[in-house]
Amino acid sequence: MTKHEIKAVLDRVLTWPADQQENAAELLLALEARAGELYHPTEEEWAAVQAGLAEANRGEFATDEEMRELWQNWGK
Repeated sequence: MTKHEIKAVLDRVLTWPADQQENAAELLLALEARAGELYHPTEEEWAAVQAGLAEANRGEFATDEEMRELWQNWGK
């Protein structure tokens, strides 16, 4: 997204109702505050990552059919 496109969106935000403008500002401030932060996975997330890596190291991967099914159901 170009600076011009971003400015156009921000200009439109100024035409929104006050409560929506406030929500937009809060979201932008939250994004700004997170800039440069590192993500720290939970213990459960870390365990899932380790389990997935162990499966990959054993050569256990999803089949073509499993991947087709995943993509067919994506976003449903």
